[in-house]
Amino acid sequence: MKTVLLIEDDAILRENTSELLELSNYNVIVAPNGKIGLEKAITHLPDVIVCDILMPEMDGYDVLQELTKHNTTKYIPFIFLSAKTERQDVRKGMNIGADDYLTKPFEENELINTIKSRIAKSAILKEEHEIHKQANTDDIRDLNDLKNFLDDNGTIFKYKKDDVVYREGNHSNFIYLITKDVVKCHKIDIQGKELTTALYKEDDLFGYTSFTQNIPYQETATAVKDLEMVGISINDLKNVLTQNHEVTLALIQLLTDDLKGVKEQLLQMAYSSVHKKTATTILKFAEKLNAKPEDPISISRSDLASVAGIATETLIRTMSKFKKEGIIEIEGRNIKILDLQKLQYMY
Repeated sequence: MKTVLLIEDDAILRENTSELLELSNYNVIVAPNGKIGLEKAITHLPDVIVCDILMPEMDGYDVLQELTKHNTTKYIPFIFLSAKTERQDVRKGMNIGADDYLTKPFEENELINTIKSRIAKSAILKEEHEIHKQANTDDIRDLNDLKNFLDDNGTIFKYKKDDVVYREGNHSNFIYLITKDVVKCHKIDIQGKELTTALYKEDDLFGYTSFTQNIPYQETATAVKDLEMVGISINDLKNVLTQNHEVTLALIQLLTDDLKGVKEQLLQMAYSSVHKKTATTILKFAEKLNAKPEDPISISRSDLASVAGIATETLIRTMSKFKKEGIIEIEGRNIKILDLQKLQYMY
């Protein structure tokens, strides 16, 4: 059974159209405005979208433009349904990528036939796209090839500073490649304290709780600044790994390196001195956030403390000591390394 997403703010028309589609053997998802409709389109990935133009929160034009930014939704057939019959409105809708345009009032057969034809055309284009993608995956031999594949075929994701990418307990549907800025992964302990578990920078892969299954994430990921990345679904990744065993081995090595890093972090938190923990954490953030270690980094004291595994007050006192000794410079949130060697060999 094919699924239709109906985005319509008129409750009566929405109910009547939904009933009409259900009687024609379609599964129907409804949304009362563009914002909710966009969310449902991304979540449910319907076979076709029928959308009004003038709506609260977000109009139909904006919905279509947002959907075209994502690889998972840009190929979904999109049909405008509106009372606006002026030629310029029809032209605008088609120019930004609509597949068809129906005006209210419409005939039942007109709507059903339009939906059928658009789903059929989409199926043909999808088959051609899969054949092309299959050819591309044959050329993937290592992690760099995989990253290039994500760049070319992945869904684009953008987040503002402190936005949540995914939460602990969400199912891991994607593997991501960061194209701009840094991601912080963290957990909350039973006392409500945040512990940073990993940092990922530009050109890093992350989100791989599993390479073959959609199991829940074990941590929460947030954007450190304005973040941009691309991602492919776990199902697409499984296809790549099935055809390219060299990539499978490279990803296993990536997991091994991650485990080694976690062990080193735990040992540092358990046995290192407060000075060593603070110095190592500053260097870690400098590596992730900057092209050069001596460039200023802007990071909250709580984030630094959570990675170091010490109290925020203890970290602030230690950093003040480093500042007095001329090892670092502090101005607001910004920290600049003045003596890299002293930090590296801190004990």
